[in-house]
Amino acid sequence: MFLSGLFKGLVAFGCVRIVSREQSSFVMSRPYQLIPIKLGCEVRGITLSGGLSDDVIAMIKKDVTQHRLLVFKNQEHLTPEQHLTVGRWFGDIESTFYNHPKSPHRDIFRVSNDRSEGCTNVGRTGWHIDGSFQEAPFSHSIYHIISVPTVSATVFAPLTDIVENLDPEKKALWDRLWMVSDRRSGPKHPMIYKHPESGKPVLCLHLGMTEGFLKDLGKKEQKYLTQEETEEVLNGIHHEFVKNDGAIQYKHKYDPGDLIVTDNLAVGHEASPDTQLSREKIGLRVMHRVTIAGKFSPKK
Repeated sequence: MFLSGLFKGLVAFGCVRIVSREQSSFVMSRPYQLIPIKLGCEVRGITLSGGLSDDVIAMIKKDVTQHRLLVFKNQEHLTPEQHLTVGRWFGDIESTFYNHPKSPHRDIFRVSNDRSEGCTNVGRTGWHIDGSFQEAPFSHSIYHIISVPTVSATVFAPLTDIVENLDPEKKALWDRLWMVSDRRSGPKHPMIYKHPESGKPVLCLHLGMTEGFLKDLGKKEQKYLTQEETEEVLNGIHHEFVKNDGAIQYKHKYDPGDLIVTDNLAVGHEASPDTQLSREKIGLRVMHRVTIAGKFSPKK
């Protein structure tokens, strides 16, 4: 009788989930803690350098899709090869950036505030997603801090929230625009489109790598915006990220060992200005980044 009552109480408080025999093989407790932060979650209690089961990896991937950004704490012992292994959970690794001599692997983009240690001024061209100049922008970006300075951060913003809170007139215009990359071979992407997995509205943008905008692509009234109109749109995008003193932003200041996994299609980002302060002022900053090849081209 006591055990029966205890079981009912646990069910009432959500501690036990009743499932069918067919479902039972898919139910497992989460082997790590998720702690909500302003954008996404901190993840504690798991070591990515250890061998993880397929079920745990599938759970992590699902959590990234749901929360858009996960910060795995205390991953100091993660090696470059293990960083790449984490990347492969999400797809094929794609490298399109300079191979710095200090990079431990061609597929690891090493950035720094010291040219002798890594590529500098990375992420300082404005708000963007990674790989917008490709037919299929990167699906995920994975950042591992190697050397933590006294200040400097990566700043993130949720794209769906920005789209859903646009002024109706601005949203109506953006819905008719396609961004044209400054790469000659770059494709034309709709500025607002549905995320291929969540179905939520997101943005394809890169404020530092946009040649211009096409309005009403494929229609009789199709036209390129003038330079003045293009600047107005770019300024309007920037405004949505910084208005209200950057209320939409999540500014991540790194602790040693932090590893961040982002859904690159759902989260815009830029490096804060202090990332390029000199080594003498803030100490050495070194970040390793891995990017995952895109699987979908943005479509209306």
